[in-house]
Amino acid sequence: MSWEQRKLGDIAEIIGGGTPSTNVPTYWDGDFDWYTPVEIGEQIFVNGSVRKITTEGLNHSSAKILPAYNTVLFTSRAGIGNMAILKRPAATNQGFQSLVCHNDIDPYFIFSMGSNIKVKAERVAAGSTFSEISGKKLGELEFLFPNFEEQKIIGTYFNNIDNLITLHQRKLICVYLKNSYILGTA
Repeated sequence: MSWEQRKLGDIAEIIGGGTPSTNVPTYWDGDFDWYTPVEIGEQIFVNGSVRKITTEGLNHSSAKILPAYNTVLFTSRAGIGNMAILKRPAATNQGFQSLVCHNDIDPYFIFSMGSNIKVKAERVAAGSTFSEISGKKLGELEFLFPNFEEQKIIGTYFNNIDNLITLHQRKLICVYLKNSYILGTA
């Protein structure tokens, strides 16, 4: 089956984040994960933020709870294009334009497109202090998409490769640490 050119705004709801006032203690240390771009790093899945907000903090900010396993976090400034998939419902600060995938879109497929999305997003980003891409601009970016079944196959393939890479990285670290210990350099 042929692939179809689609805008990101047509395959996902793009949701920005928000920050409750840090001067109001009752907005913080709650039950809801609340991510900042620094926390994403090289992770594929995120499952627990450094800071958490309360229901009151959520209600007094533009932050929204994003659904688990269906949301791809996308950093939109101060490092455009870092991505991770939520493993549990969470909110983000305003440094994100997160993609809540529609039912016919595989989140891991979107995650595997990360470098392509990042390149296009950086081209259209604007700003005087630092580059940033708006949700509207992100939503206008176009990419080729296969049908859902092909997305699942491709997403699973890349997931398996990512898992294999992680496994080999861990093995290399263990070998390095073991050799450092044996040689007395640890």
